[in-house]
Amino acid sequence: MKNFYTYILTNESHTTLYVGVTNDIERRMYEHKHELNEGFSKRYHLHFLVLLERHDNERAAIAREKSLKGKSRAKKIELIKESNPDWVDLSPQGSF
Repeated sequence: MKNFYTYILTNESHTTLYVGVTNDIERRMYEHKHELNEGFSKRYHLHFLVLLERHDNERAAIAREKSLKGKSRAKKIELIKESNPDWVDLSPQGSF
């Protein structure tokens, strides 16, 4: 069974949040940390994984991504603080 992930990234000062979805969190975090893809996460140096949710299928992960993107910044911060109050980087080993 393949896993899918919904995640939230932030920068060093926690001023910007990014919501994403992937089926390979190690590869995706490597891409974010090394700024391999042009776009929002590269522009704002979003290297810190602060929320990670696993899903059993792609549809559930995408639905959750859309739900998170629709939430206010305050709601996203509340979710992060519930599961990761110290905003520790949750990146998997080997993704650096």
